[in-house]
Amino acid sequence: MIDPALRALPGLRPLIISRICSQLSATTMTIAIGWQIYALTHSVASLGYLGLAQFLPMVPLTFISGHVADRFNRRNIVLTCQILEILSTGALAAAAAMQILTPALVYTFAAFYGTLRSFEMPCQQAFLPAIAPPELLPRAQALLSSLFMTASIVGPSLGGLLYGLGAVTCYSLATLGLALAFFGTLALRLHHTVPAKEPVTFASVFAGLGFLNRRRDLLGAISLDLFAVLLGGATALLPVYADSVLHVGPIGLGFLRAAPAIGALVTSVWLSRHPLGRRAGVTMFISVVVFGVATIVFGASHITWISVLALMILGAADVISVVIRSSLIQLATPDSMRGRVSAVNSLFIGSSNQLGEFESGTLGAAIGPEAAVIAGGVGTILVAIVWIRLFPKLWSLDRLEDVRPEIL
Repeated sequence: MIDPALRALPGLRPLIISRICSQLSATTMTIAIGWQIYALTHSVASLGYLGLAQFLPMVPLTFISGHVADRFNRRNIVLTCQILEILSTGALAAAAAMQILTPALVYTFAAFYGTLRSFEMPCQQAFLPAIAPPELLPRAQALLSSLFMTASIVGPSLGGLLYGLGAVTCYSLATLGLALAFFGTLALRLHHTVPAKEPVTFASVFAGLGFLNRRRDLLGAISLDLFAVLLGGATALLPVYADSVLHVGPIGLGFLRAAPAIGALVTSVWLSRHPLGRRAGVTMFISVVVFGVATIVFGASHITWISVLALMILGAADVISVVIRSSLIQLATPDSMRGRVSAVNSLFIGSSNQLGEFESGTLGAAIGPEAAVIAGGVGTILVAIVWIRLFPKLWSLDRLEDVRPEIL
């Protein structure tokens, strides 16, 4: 049941519809194109290249997209990106129907999608603070995460089932989901989302980096997630585990992919009703260590239920870190800087996810998938220990509700 205080927030419902439908389609597509590229190439490394194709466009566009998000209407930017996503996913469905889908076309789609996300994500991340006041933002973030994770549970399972019915069916329904996300964004009414425009200069474009350099706690939170997930992310190798280690097939792959979201859903629902209290920084570091331990257990397991349980714990730990990091960034950043700071955060998220998939795929091809996942989990734990020393202000972070934006 949604907290009555959150239910009363204007604009929250269309934002939820937009984010859920978008995530449902994205996770369905992730399963489909991951399984398809592996079926076309039978190469572990190809799974890593798929993540790299999504990540590379984000690097040159990050700072441009952040500045665009702070100069123009963020809602209109998201609507434009979603229209292009609908068209490109529909084209993928048409290519599958004509049986002309090749690895090159799949990589091209992934790269184009990564380009669109580099503009869409900074704007989307700035929506919630325009809807929820500071005292409700952590709970609203947890609620949005819980619903987001619900879509992440349904999407992979649906993707596995639909891909079993055919790639055309899967891609077509993903296109429909993106269309619903578009109408959710269209219904969203936000105020004061376009700050006063400033001249385009080198300093203004890269102002997000300067802000993060001043706020070391934010830099520590973003970079901790980058290196922890970069090293500990095992999702790129799930098709290999489903096929060659656990022998559960594409439907089993959907359930493996959904397992982290199940753990995250349970945890985020709890957080939406029982927000974090004291010592939020310590809690974040503990959650990263638990993430690393669960990754090691998954990497070593050959028993399906143990693997699923490890992935659920991994997801629960990850969402705690996500809620703390997201709330801290939004609460500590003034609205005039949210686009640029969110763009840097999106680049770090993309690095940890897409580049992490590339790292897992290439390392898995070199030393084997199980050794690669275990090594990544160990690396995650080591990163958490080092970051405690490098960012003591993040370690000492207490109550999120007390964080306020820095006056520029």
